[in-house]
This record gives sequence, C-alpha cells and structure tokens, in this order.
Amino acid sequence: MTGEADAGDGDIDIRPYDPARDDRALWALKTGFERGIGAGTGGDEKESAYKAKLTDDYRERWLAWVERCVDEDPGCVVVADASAADTESDRTSEGRSLVGYAFVLPDSLSFVWDAAVLNEIHLAPASRGTGVADDLFEAALACARGQDLPLDRMVLDVDRENERARAFYERYGFEHWGEMVARGL
Repeated sequence: MTGEADAGDGDIDIRPYDPARDDRALWALKTGFERGIGAGTGGDEKESAYKAKLTDDYRERWLAWVERCVDEDPGCVVVADASAADTESDRTSEGRSLVGYAFVLPDSLSFVWDAAVLNEIHLAPASRGTGVADDLFEAALACARGQDLPLDRMVLDVDRENERARAFYERYGFEHWGEMVARGL
C-alpha cells in the first residue's frame, strides 16, 4: 500500500520497505525505536539492556529477519519516505529520507497471539505530530485486514510507561486485552 501524507514540509510517501535500498535507514529508525523504549519507559537498567543489544550481530540478524518477513508478505513492513519533501531535516544520518516505519508480522506468525501482530511502529521525533504516524498505522491495518487470521483483531505490546504510545493506540480503539509478563532466561 502506498499513499501520500502531508507532513507540513512536503509529501511523505508511505510505501513498502525495500531491503535493497532502505536497510540502513530502517536500521537507523530501529535504533531510535529501541533507544526510545529503553530510555523512556524504565530505569537505567532497562535503558542499558536495550542499548546493549544494538550490536552489529543483532543488526544483521534483525535485518535478515525483516527481509524474510517481507519476502513472505511484501506489505508487512511499510516506511514513510520523505524524499518527495526533499528537505535536509528529513534525511537520516545515512542520507536516506525515511522518517518512520510500521511492521506487522506476516500472517504465518499470527498464531503467536492468534491475531494480527503490530510488531513495531516508529516515527522519528522530528516527524511526530504531522499525521504520518496515522498514515503508517492505516497501512498496517490494511496489511492486517488482508491476512488470514485466527481472530479478527490486531494486538501489540506497549509499555505501561509509554504514555504517548498508549494515547495513540487508545485513539485507534485499542483496549487492554491480557497482560504480557517476562523473566530472564
């Protein structure tokens, strides 16, 4: 699914992720996503844990996994591409112009939670409040609606302390549905 959003500075294209051209920019966004979770939703220990996992090995494994998911379902990862806006402020450190992404697990993995799984959605801080997150989310919903799911619903994991994300999801009608717990291995 592609579409255009008005992000104030120009057009943002919501389009499928292309591993051959977008991998560095997607990784830069993923790094921001992980660091934001660690820094914004927990103490020093959580921040250190999230930062520590961002190794070269993790990057290679994560990008390979994303590529396998996209091979299975080309629309499961969409990116917000600001190249139409062509402004320096929208460009990542690698020169790419991706400002966000949404990642819905392919339906072969829907049995993880018996539903469509919104794995991640992230928008670069400078692009927040522009409507681009809404466009990414609509693309994620379109992907999920096209899946063969055990339950007709979308689920996600959101940290209780991430008020901004919780407010975003509540605006889209998400409700508390169980609780995830975790422990170390």
